[in-house]
Amino acid sequence: MNHDHNEAHVPSFWRRPAGMALATAALIAGFYLLREHWGHVMGFWPYLLLLACPLMHLMHGNGHGGHDRHPQAPGRAQDDKQ
Repeated sequence: MNHDHNEAHVPSFWRRPAGMALATAALIAGFYLLREHWGHVMGFWPYLLLLACPLMHLMHGNGHGGHDRHPQAPGRAQDDKQ
């Protein structure tokens, strides 16, 4: 497959005017939906918080202890200890 690297980059759907209009309409609809059903949503807050923890771990991708895999610049470890 031959791809020309000089082609103009097409912006993603969300960067186009139609995507921005759809996102704005979705935010407005979500606001009014949440406003009308706030009493129902408040009962689910503890469950949503518990669900957020594993979802954040899945979205992060590295899991626990992911920072020790990155190489450090020489002399960086001595600078942090002082």
